Amino acid sequence: MKVEFAPLNIPLSRRLQTAAVLQWVLSFLFLAQVCVGVVAVLIIYNYWSLYVPYLTWLYFDWHTPEQGGRRSNWVRSWTVWRYFNDYFPIHLIKTSDLDPHHNYIFGFHPHGVLVAGAFGNFCTNYSNFTQLFPGFTAYLHVLPFWFRCPLFREYLMSSGPVSVSKKSVSYVLSKEEGGNISVIVLGGAEESLDAHPGKLTLFIRQRKGFAKIALTHGADLVPVFSFGENELFKQINNPEGSWLRTVQERLQKIMGFALPLFHARGIFQYNFGLMPYRKPIHTVVGRPIPVQQTLHPTPEQIEELHQTYMKELRKLFEEHKRKYGIPEHETLIFK
Repeated sequence: MKVEFAPLNIPLSRRLQTAAVLQWVLSFLFLAQVCVGVVAVLIIYNYWSLYVPYLTWLYFDWHTPEQGGRRSNWVRSWTVWRYFNDYFPIHLIKTSDLDPHHNYIFGFHPHGVLVAGAFGNFCTNYSNFTQLFPGFTAYLHVLPFWFRCPLFREYLMSSGPVSVSKKSVSYVLSKEEGGNISVIVLGGAEESLDAHPGKLTLFIRQRKGFAKIALTHGADLVPVFSFGENELFKQINNPEGSWLRTVQERLQKIMGFALPLFHARGIFQYNFGLMPYRKPIHTVVGRPIPVQQTLHPTPEQIEELHQTYMKELRKLFEEHKRKYGIPEHETLIFK
């Protein structure tokens, strides 16, 4: 295989974009383990003056990810995130106005490998979210596992993510004056294993908890489709039923998160590496689905809302797919 190297005369801005994305990838792959290792070393060598105060504070702070988190506008405004968003680049598109006196659930699709579109749009101050949706605060819900990693949880929360637990979503949607948006990647970790370029498979048919909680809180549902999310990485072939997919699914059930074996390009060459491809991401926010508050929804009401959501999600995809290079005959596959 012929190796294609990056040209030497790359503009400084593109080099900075590459560095920004590299640190993001490495952070989510290795920073949690490094942070846990640091705490372990402090305990093993008995640096009690460092670990005792932190672990004491951690004990009292344990539920913060389920109570709105602890975002830092300073961290969200780091220049590195501007270069991160410009690397792909990431775009946010609004199709309908939202009422800032109401709370909403954004159902984000697809998961992709590392959910770059959701992070860039809702966890940094360099998307046009505040201009498109003035008066709103978006909360990206992620796996609770990440908030169990000492030190790393502080870094993660500073950008705005919170837990995807039922308690956490309810906390966000309970704001009486409205203006909160829960962004939930509905396909979850399972969907990341099907995040291959060109694939349009969404794991949603059995995901009905979001519909129930929307009814409970009277939060309108908004389908969101991120065109280009699955084009950022390639994965080692793992069709359903293969030994690799079986191992991945078993590990997911044990650990709570998936381990897609992905690759894309390198820093200095384009053939292989952990850097995502420079593919544009267009995150399209659909029209809200009105939801009447029902404190104790029946299974029939949940199913009806779930079906309506899937219908609106498919409609959103069909309306916009041609703009973003998806052939006319391609359509979403719901699992």
